[in-house]
Amino acid sequence: MDNKIEIYKTSKGAEVSVQLEMDTVWLDAHNIAEVFGVNRPAIVKHVGNIYKSGELEMKSTCSILEQVAADGKKRKMNFYNLDMILSVGYRVNSSQATKFRQWATARLKDYLVQGYAINEKRLQQKQQEVELLKTGLRIVSRAIENAVNEQEQEVFRQFARGLALLDDYDHEALDNKGNTLKETIYPSFEDYMNLISLMYSDFESSVFAKPKDDSFHSSINQIRQSFNEAELYPTIEEKAANLLYLITKNHSFVDGNKRIAAACFLYFLQQNNALLKNKDEPIISNETLATLTLYIANSRPDESEVVKRLIISVLNRNR
Repeated sequence: MDNKIEIYKTSKGAEVSVQLEMDTVWLDAHNIAEVFGVNRPAIVKHVGNIYKSGELEMKSTCSILEQVAADGKKRKMNFYNLDMILSVGYRVNSSQATKFRQWATARLKDYLVQGYAINEKRLQQKQQEVELLKTGLRIVSRAIENAVNEQEQEVFRQFARGLALLDDYDHEALDNKGNTLKETIYPSFEDYMNLISLMYSDFESSVFAKPKDDSFHSSINQIRQSFNEAELYPTIEEKAANLLYLITKNHSFVDGNKRIAAACFLYFLQQNNALLKNKDEPIISNETLATLTLYIANSRPDESEVVKRLIISVLNRNR
């Protein structure tokens, strides 16, 4: 929890700076004297007697901090926590001690509640990142088990090692959004089918690209969706990631769904001048695209957001 300074006003109108740290209140002897309306030597005497009697331990109630003194110089000073302040207060003036105790309890409660809320939020964020990592590694593990040859397995092993970097929560996280906002060119159904027809000669299969249903229409049209005139996928990277995911997972064709998905993904990027990161180097290598496509194929529906964020991250960071 971060340190915090509160101002406490005594019954006589004096204002005292109160340090809130390590889930308690801290004051030096001079400030305690101001709170209870007595001279500093009296406070020092009471503190000494409290330690001497064994009522409180110095190790748990006293902290040495460097502060700027009245003469402007930095000095190491003893600060005492709420237990000590209240013990002194019972010896000095119970009425003023009661008022301070009521104030300190209220402020400390607010501080702890606020601190708990902050820490709970940080914990939730950390848990989300850990869950993303676990999800990614689960998908990769399934992909390794389903890989058809040693070369394919090695690709996934390398991919898993890279994915493990996501565990560094404070340094890196998967991207939610793409980086490229521009007017989008959407190839038509006929454009995609013409592209697919050019692939026939490369594959010896009588059922390659044979439609099973009309879901290919849905795959290429979903990335154009909008709500209240705002695009659901505003960036090129988000659209491309969803296109690759949908065509791969919808299994619109009897054979060749992953190869068709990869080709359409590249075609979409090319049509939007987003395929190359310089004159002749593509933003994504064939090996990476093959790995991502297999990664999608081995994912479950409840893991879709993690998969899409991974694709977006690859495109964002390769640009």
